[in-house]
Amino acid sequence: MHILILTDRFVPEITAPSFREMEHAQEWVRMGHEVTVVTCAPNFPHGKVFPGYRNRCYQVEWMDGIRVIRIWSYMAANVGSLKRTLDYLSYVFSAIFFFWRYPKFDVIVASSPPLFVPIAGYAISRLRRRPWVFEIRDLWPATIEAVGAGRGRMLKWLTRLEMFLYRKADHIIPLTDSFKDDLTSRGVPAAKIDVVTNGVDTHKFNRDNVRFDARERLGVAPDKFLAAYVGTIGMCQGLETMVDAAEQCRDNPDVVLLMMGEGAERATLEAEARRRGLDNLLFHDFVPHEEVISYLGALDATIVHLRPHPLFKTVIPSKIFESMAMGVPMIYAVEGHSAEIVEKAGAGICIPSGDPEAMAHAVLELARNPEKRKQLSEDGQAAVSREYSRRAKAEDMIHILEKPLARAGRSGAAKPADTESPAPAESTTRREERS
Repeated sequence: MHILILTDRFVPEITAPSFREMEHAQEWVRMGHEVTVVTCAPNFPHGKVFPGYRNRCYQVEWMDGIRVIRIWSYMAANVGSLKRTLDYLSYVFSAIFFFWRYPKFDVIVASSPPLFVPIAGYAISRLRRRPWVFEIRDLWPATIEAVGAGRGRMLKWLTRLEMFLYRKADHIIPLTDSFKDDLTSRGVPAAKIDVVTNGVDTHKFNRDNVRFDARERLGVAPDKFLAAYVGTIGMCQGLETMVDAAEQCRDNPDVVLLMMGEGAERATLEAEARRRGLDNLLFHDFVPHEEVISYLGALDATIVHLRPHPLFKTVIPSKIFESMAMGVPMIYAVEGHSAEIVEKAGAGICIPSGDPEAMAHAVLELARNPEKRKQLSEDGQAAVSREYSRRAKAEDMIHILEKPLARAGRSGAAKPADTESPAPAESTTRREERS
């Protein structure tokens, strides 16, 4: 089949949806399917176009056999609400406006959040008369409400939009069983919902792919214990807990904490760390996608944390699978089903969310016990290979995408695996069309 993916975040941006959509698309191409991605020029999180790209109306490049269409959007940094909303809406309008230029396809996958992207999925499905599948990575507007970023009429309007899109979707793919339970409790038919959890490309996230000494770049000695949070530093993450934990660890000179990423809360947290004189807490910007594995490989432990709120008990952060694949033990501060995954795998120490004392205790426990780190590393790698490989998840999703096609009386059969890719064979990335 030919799959059209709508996502406003895609590689080379360093985000969980970028990796998920890219890795699924790569697997589908290997399976003989065609994939077209409609996205923006890369600009997250600063709202500035990455080097080598321009914010054109319409441009096409090929990446590993995937046709990537980049459309114009208003760009805003990942702070505040008004400009980010304009950013989201501009993508939707551009995606719909250029629907006639997209190649023929069989099914649409529209990924959320933001909730606005599936609006484009719904509109294009009607204009091109093709089924569309609503992929839910996180529940909007519930997440907005959980972090206090919205209220009143806006939340009511977004909830009505959310339910409208659920009704109009031909099928729904949430990332967790908890998301499915939430939808069915609000009247969405269970028959149109199938869960595909996150996973990881175990060939890519492998210590054999470490390319350089990231500790040397960070200025951290090899004999130091290094634990890091890697990802978006926003309101959902509640990383003031990590700042407090760093203060409790400051009398242990062999322990270094790292907060690596960018987001709406980073400047505030960095200023607070400076105010307290926390020399044991480092901050580092996002790094290019191809360098992430080397930085993960330099860690003794990763820290995964979300703000304490009932909603976040329903999520499964994708970074847990990357840590497991790399054999890096976790200090895991997200309660709910995802904590059960970590505990069952034996891949880390689970602690309460929002508890700096528990976080500091877990850091020091791992720092003092290399044998425990070794056991957590081995068990996590074994579990991710068994249950969470990206290829297995991509295959699961293909079977689900065939359901709305079957209802529409269309075939979703893949091309033979040895059929020529539509992409140019001479390179893995090439720009083609520009407007």
